[in-house]
Amino acid sequence: MKTRTSGRRASSVTPRAQGAGLGLRRSLLGSLVDVLPRPGDGIGFFEVAPENWMRLGGKYGRQFRAYTERFPFVTHGLSLSIGSPGELDEDFVRQLKIFLDAHGIADYTEHLTFCSDDGHLYDLMPIPFTAEAVEYVAARVRRVQDILERRIALENASYYAPLATDLTEAEFIRAVVERADCDLLLDVNNIVVNSINHRYDALAFLDALPLERVRYLHIAGHYREAEDLRVDTHGADVDEAAWSLLDATYARIGPVPTLLERDFNIPPITVLMHEIDTINRLQAAHCARIEALVRKPPERMHA
Repeated sequence: MKTRTSGRRASSVTPRAQGAGLGLRRSLLGSLVDVLPRPGDGIGFFEVAPENWMRLGGKYGRQFRAYTERFPFVTHGLSLSIGSPGELDEDFVRQLKIFLDAHGIADYTEHLTFCSDDGHLYDLMPIPFTAEAVEYVAARVRRVQDILERRIALENASYYAPLATDLTEAEFIRAVVERADCDLLLDVNNIVVNSINHRYDALAFLDALPLERVRYLHIAGHYREAEDLRVDTHGADVDEAAWSLLDATYARIGPVPTLLERDFNIPPITVLMHEIDTINRLQAAHCARIEALVRKPPERMHA
């Protein structure tokens, strides 16, 4: 799959993400040293929430700099609140640009949600699926891209009660990214969670998305509250439904970079590496399939 490009790019950036990635937590900084002798050994890139690292100095700041100098990094924000009824926090966006430029990071992604109004809501709330909301969010995305001088990507979010449904979820996502001319961070686990909670077919939903705009993928575990209710926690192992949908996604768009999310109940790094290895195996299988198709000789025409 070709990477979409834009004039909005930092002039000097680290290599782009590839392979299997891992969300970097401070608790992992020390233990990762033992499993990362060089870039490309299992973990191909890291993702961080920039809010957790932008003002960090001292020992952690030095360790983080050492990692960004060696490995490709992407960032996944928590507080942009792109769908908020409140004003866009342009001061934050400018500080974010300084951070991204300082570490040579090209990729910034955020949730297609809102998390603030007069104050912070400390949760990711769904945006109404309406044409008016499409125009509102798209305009804010374009402004963010202009300030960052980067094309950003928005993530399909998990939600539990829609605010309005003039458009379907997939129609809303497609309309926003096309109107904003931004990319999509495709969260496979969120499709699984939403398909169960809102009673729709996960594969049909996947096919309705603008897959040509996918920047990279997220995969994670969730909590099984009941047979018909899943909670998006990022606190458990990836389940079979998510692995299966990831495989189906690769079949459609190729083995694009894929990030393993684990936000709590974080096991030892050796355990996380088992899921990283699963991503790598799935990607290798699809690379082999694509290579076989390319090498297959054309069928002869018979008179």
